[in-house]
Amino acid sequence: MKKEWTIEQVKGYMEPRRNDENAIPMAKYMKSHFPFLGIKTPERRLLFKRMTTEMELPLYEDMQKEVWALFQLEEREYHYIGIELLAKYKNQLTLEDLTFCQRLIETKSWWDSVDSIAPKIVGDIVLANRIEGEAVMIEWAKSSNMWTNRASILHQLKYKEKTNEELLFATIERHAVSKEFFLQKSIGWVLREYAKTHPQVVQAFVGSHTLAPLSKREALKHFK
Repeated sequence: MKKEWTIEQVKGYMEPRRNDENAIPMAKYMKSHFPFLGIKTPERRLLFKRMTTEMELPLYEDMQKEVWALFQLEEREYHYIGIELLAKYKNQLTLEDLTFCQRLIETKSWWDSVDSIAPKIVGDIVLANRIEGEAVMIEWAKSSNMWTNRASILHQLKYKEKTNEELLFATIERHAVSKEFFLQKSIGWVLREYAKTHPQVVQAFVGSHTLAPLSKREALKHFK
């Protein structure tokens, strides 16, 4: 019989795996924004697999509470577990969950968490609800929060042929002259990815718009 999912149970899987030797460079890599347990990604994913095998997942109605509780813990790996838990409900997530996704994006924000939420979790929700979801992305692009802006740019990262070019380019244009490194980088990244599907479109866009040098360099990285 499976155990009940609780934060204390999650800690029971994670805490014995603390590794101070790993934790120091892991925190340093993230500019010391967060403390770490020192559990590297492959081991953490195996632990999460064990958790979901041995514990009952929370009901969908309780999911946000459990994910949010994980985000309240200090060590960064717990935030990653929270995002992985949220992703387990991808077939149940609706437009209403975008508000919670934004809350996570704007909480203890850094590129690692935002980039785990935006392209897949947010992207999947929007792809299943194009009209209403894209309207939300337009609002995210207008947000005063830089990380929410980044998420609006990156939500189409994996869309390929399903990309809404008009929305993609409008979102990019809104932040094209931003001095924010993480926005410049996201613009270059999403254009580089879309260039794998429509290289000539991306080349034409980059050639006809003023972009930060970083964005332009990233966008054209794979062109000869």
